[in-house]
Amino acid sequence: MSNLDNTTALAENKVLILYILNKISNGILEDGLYKIISSINDINYFYFKEVLTDLLDSKLVGIFTKEEEEESVLRITTEGKNSLSLTLDILPGILKLKADNVFEEEFSSITDETSIIAEFIPRSENDYIIKCKVIEKNETIFEVKTFAGSRDRAKKIVDNWNKNAAKIYPKMLDILLENN
Repeated sequence: MSNLDNTTALAENKVLILYILNKISNGILEDGLYKIISSINDINYFYFKEVLTDLLDSKLVGIFTKEEEEESVLRITTEGKNSLSLTLDILPGILKLKADNVFEEEFSSITDETSIIAEFIPRSENDYIIKCKVIEKNETIFEVKTFAGSRDRAKKIVDNWNKNAAKIYPKMLDILLENN
């Protein structure tokens, strides 16, 4: 691949990332963005990270943390929107069409995939923090944080939440809404 080809591919990938981020008003997790971009344009993770880091360094993309959540999402900045409007014609029409089609498909699957999240974080050998969440449309609608005294117990809680959140969540809401 010649230098000109590399420069063109780099520019196209930067504009592609801006184009996709411009479609997502609430932002997206980095792994979700990678899944979309790699589905549109055959790009490996390390090259994606390099392009994304360049966009972050040039302040065309920002990392934002929602007040109620601890996770950071990527969003296009005002400078990024301005840059996109000036450079959108760099994207070939066929790539833009593919991006639009893949975006619709992948974004809905990503939001569905991340709707139930559970993780445990060790604080010491016998002390684990467990977080279980229900997320809809990139917004946390329910979150429970608890502790476990062993790794096995923490793992069991996480596995149970991942398998049964659709049953557990409504029961917890019913309990919270009970009048005694």
